[in-house]
Amino acid sequence: MNIKNIVDLIKYPIDKPDSAEYIKIINRVKAGLKDGGCAVLPNFLNSSGLDALVTEAESRKPYAYYSPSKLCNIYLAKGNPDKPSDHPQNVFMERTNGFLTADLFGKDTYAYTLYHWEPLRKFLAVCLGKDELYIYADPVSNMIINLCKPGQTFNWHFDTNDFTITFLLKGAKSGGHFEYVPGLRTKYNECFEEVKKVLNGDRTRVKRLKLTSGDLQFFLGRFSLHQVTHNTGTTDRMLLIQSFTEVPGVVGSPERVKNLYGRTNIDYPDMGNEKTRSDILLD
Repeated sequence: MNIKNIVDLIKYPIDKPDSAEYIKIINRVKAGLKDGGCAVLPNFLNSSGLDALVTEAESRKPYAYYSPSKLCNIYLAKGNPDKPSDHPQNVFMERTNGFLTADLFGKDTYAYTLYHWEPLRKFLAVCLGKDELYIYADPVSNMIINLCKPGQTFNWHFDTNDFTITFLLKGAKSGGHFEYVPGLRTKYNECFEEVKKVLNGDRTRVKRLKLTSGDLQFFLGRFSLHQVTHNTGTTDRMLLIQSFTEVPGVVGSPERVKNLYGRTNIDYPDMGNEKTRSDILLD
């Protein structure tokens, strides 16, 4: 499968790292990430690639997983009985979106090809200021599609991995907005009081991002609280999510993985061991 059928390499020549345009794109992304922990490259996917990715996703919608637990806290985990009821760990919100998991997309799919294309991973690493990026070690959730049907939403939450790469495949006709609060917590501080403000309705620091189908988004979701508002339209919202890590072997907690995606995999690496992590944050 030719990557030229997926990515607009004329507008974004990420396969030519020595070109002047490549450097301009890198600097553009870095500026966005420095400013607010988020950067967007519009129409990164070409029309044929976008159509193919949407077709793949549409054909797999019957296999989407919807968690029976429709209420989640921002850590997508259990509450903490040792904390007061208004503590962020004990504030539960509606989450009704579904997921198409990575194991639904074989090596012959466009989604798999894009995720495993090495020049993309190298490009992303440079943009993020990393020496190297590794494929997220969870074979169920390393590349997923967030499916938000009319009436559905994905509550405020933090990501397991430091950064997430997403491609909007199909936007909602109305609603389904991506909102975020950049840098709400730090590597060694949960900043519970600031989190509580957002959960209580304070929108002072909340940003809303306008995305169109085919856009590539860089997002520092480990430290920035974010949500997808209710899809108030009549069509599905579909977002392809790629996860990478700075060190090999990083996985989420078994509880979180099973809650979000319905299962772990028999080849899942050391699910009984504590996840590899460079911070002390809740998941």
